[in-house]
Amino acid sequence: MRIDRLDIAGLRCLQEVRIAPTAGVNMFVGANGAGKTTVLEALHLLGFGRSFRAGPRDAVIARGASDSVIFAEVVDSLRGQHRVGLRRGAADWAARVDDSDVAGLLELFRFCPVVCFEPGTHALIAGPGELRRAFLDWSVFHVEPDFLSTWRKHQRALKQRNAGLKAQWSDALLIPWERELAHSAVEVIGYRGRALEGLRQAAMVKSAAFLPELGTLKLQGQTGFGDRPSDSPEAVAATYAETRNGDRERGFTRFGVHRGEWSLSFAGAPRREHLSRGQEKLAALIMVLAQVEHFRAINQRVRWKAHAACAVDVILKRHLRSLAQNITQLKRVRGRCSSARTPRPNHGQ
Repeated sequence: MRIDRLDIAGLRCLQEVRIAPTAGVNMFVGANGAGKTTVLEALHLLGFGRSFRAGPRDAVIARGASDSVIFAEVVDSLRGQHRVGLRRGAADWAARVDDSDVAGLLELFRFCPVVCFEPGTHALIAGPGELRRAFLDWSVFHVEPDFLSTWRKHQRALKQRNAGLKAQWSDALLIPWERELAHSAVEVIGYRGRALEGLRQAAMVKSAAFLPELGTLKLQGQTGFGDRPSDSPEAVAATYAETRNGDRERGFTRFGVHRGEWSLSFAGAPRREHLSRGQEKLAALIMVLAQVEHFRAINQRVRWKAHAACAVDVILKRHLRSLAQNITQLKRVRGRCSSARTPRPNHGQ
């Protein structure tokens, strides 16, 4: 993705700013409080709908302004050029893609894949599992077209099962939701596994450059089912049946992909507690850069397939056009031959 234009209005200290980034690396230079970080924050808002800074949502709105507005012209090698915009108020938001309103921010995020490395990114290694789960799902969301619909099915079934557990539903009422949970969970595990493998390959290369003293990097996924099998819907459904009574007592679902994540370790530091704060930051940087490489590799692969399909289509059309011309010529020849064989009337007889 390339940004050709970025307009910012009412965002922190930036009242009305237009930026035309150049190709490659762009560097922002200015005094403290000039708005350098706010420019990056604007991009983060387009890609995530929220700031990477702590604080209430309305903290991003400039003093005296009623809302913040961000507009960008983005160019994607697959989707072409698009115009995207986000308005963030104190209690509401609105987003547009190519002059059309979008029902959900996820529709906006597809056009703005933003990767950010900031002072708090080291929490990706030392922080709670939900941060690593969200990090992995960002990759899955941007490279697996069907992930979002599958995840929504899973969340709907999970919500229904949890409501049923709290209300002490019978097994007969819970089992249909457990079946839907099981099928969607296996799909999500597959999506995440493929993404994690791509991240692993890129991370190992980055690790050798940034943390060679720690030895080989190991990236391991956790499905959210512990040691229980999760390779088929039947196995997952069996886990839900086995844990149903305990979940009913607690009022929530203890196992599932909603608790999945991943862990990172090194040959010289088998536990994350063995890493220093500086090594945590470098490990987080390794994963962020690996995410960029993985996304880029997938896009190049998809673009190559699209170009290849286009080339095949062009070649096929040429062959069909040539075939049509040959058929037309053949019909003309047959017509002439037929005329030549037709006997002429002999008026002299």
